[in-house]
Amino acid sequence: MIIAVIRTIILYLLIILGIRLLGKRQIGELEPSELVLSLIIADLAAVPMQDFGIPLLMGLIPILTLLCLSAILSGLTVRSIRFRALLCSRPSIVVRDGKVLSRELNKNRFTVDELMEELRMAGITDLSSVKYAVLETTGRISVLPYVQDQPVTPRAMGLKPREGGLPITIISDGRVLRRNLRARNLSQSWLDQELASRGMKSPREVFLLTVDEGGKVYFSPKEETV
Repeated sequence: MIIAVIRTIILYLLIILGIRLLGKRQIGELEPSELVLSLIIADLAAVPMQDFGIPLLMGLIPILTLLCLSAILSGLTVRSIRFRALLCSRPSIVVRDGKVLSRELNKNRFTVDELMEELRMAGITDLSSVKYAVLETTGRISVLPYVQDQPVTPRAMGLKPREGGLPITIISDGRVLRRNLRARNLSQSWLDQELASRGMKSPREVFLLTVDEGGKVYFSPKEETV
């Protein structure tokens, strides 16, 4: 029993290492080679987990080999544009000046329904407002609307709004994060006053409190349990 647990933990940690090497991506954003790698590693790890007659080393060697191969291929794709295009393909323009390029869709085996779904997810319902739509190597669509159809920005209106900056968490689920409090150059007395102004007697009553670089506070109390 103990051996089974140890084997499982080792293989699990090795798979986590492999996924970490792929970077912080979702499954739908993986390159074809990365998706294949993750599937093969998971399949290889499942065999020694279930069959204790197979030496653990026989499961580790193929996985380590694949991880090394992945590292080599990643290095080659960074150094060689041609190799990257061969391994990961190239982005394809599927909409240009409001017109759907059916040849590119057929070439990439991408249906019109899938295209319309991706456009709706990007907030586009009118194809004539699309200057370019690019099918990326991950299978997602990048949409570039015409300038007149793009959202109005403060810069376009000649405004200079105040930058809020990155908010950091001061209280998380009733716990005060002292390190973040010091990072914002705030004191305990400031926090006490902030809580008192919102009718809170203790940080334990707060679910989330954040402060951005401009001093703006976001506050969310805990919900009362029934």
